[in-house]
Amino acid sequence: MFVVRVGVVLAAIASSAAGAAEQAACRSETIGSAMVASAIDGRTLRLADGRTVRLVGIEVPPSGSPAEAAKVALADLVEGREVVLRRGTRAAKGVATPATDRHGRLPAHVFINRDASERSVQEALLAAGAARVAGRLGDVLCEAESAGKWGEKFIAAERSARAGMLGLWRISGYEVMRAEDPAGLLGERGRFTLVEGKVVSVRESGGTIYVNFGRRWSEDFTVTIAKRNERIFTAAGVEPAKLSGRRVTVRGYVEARGGPWIEAVAPEQIEVGRDR
Repeated sequence: MFVVRVGVVLAAIASSAAGAAEQAACRSETIGSAMVASAIDGRTLRLADGRTVRLVGIEVPPSGSPAEAAKVALADLVEGREVVLRRGTRAAKGVATPATDRHGRLPAHVFINRDASERSVQEALLAAGAARVAGRLGDVLCEAESAGKWGEKFIAAERSARAGMLGLWRISGYEVMRAEDPAGLLGERGRFTLVEGKVVSVRESGGTIYVNFGRRWSEDFTVTIAKRNERIFTAAGVEPAKLSGRRVTVRGYVEARGGPWIEAVAPEQIEVGRDR
């Protein structure tokens, strides 16, 4: 079991103060502000007016003591506080996020005011090791030129917690898996997982790009990218054709097609390292 103390989480929030000016420049729709009654789980809030809010862009443990710790961390941050809710837009089309998801929850970026500045609750949870960056950040907070920067902020906060072995990152079962261990990855089937390894080759077949982490394509770990999405990845600085030889970290739900496989539908799922 791990405990994320409120002091740690608030310190993590304070670390984002330098980005406040940039954040204010982001054009997004402010849904409004509301008092928080309680945390339902590690990424879901119940507001005082009865609405429920789902924090976008993060993943939290689904069960057990890690899930309870994530809930406590969120509660320590927001219960009894007024929060600001923001809805993003789809950068490519300028389409507003749906008002509610299929469960009737309001998907939103959530902020609190502390020390006269506004801070992201999601970023604080990531920095404290109470959550992981989601495979998709959902509808981004800002327009295209700033959206990537918010993705970078979330990744940077998670990376800091990972380096410091905070929260989830010191629990067996939440560590970054090795691409060179396909048998171990098959044991993660159906789970949200981070996988690190060196890309051996990149191939195209039909409408799919295959990013291969081994030479036994039917057995080794593979990431797939739909050819129609290639330009989105390239625009974000993740050019599929240039991944060969690079060390990358991939996040998503592990499936099996012979060997373990993750489908990458958004560029934030792939962190490109510097090594060749």
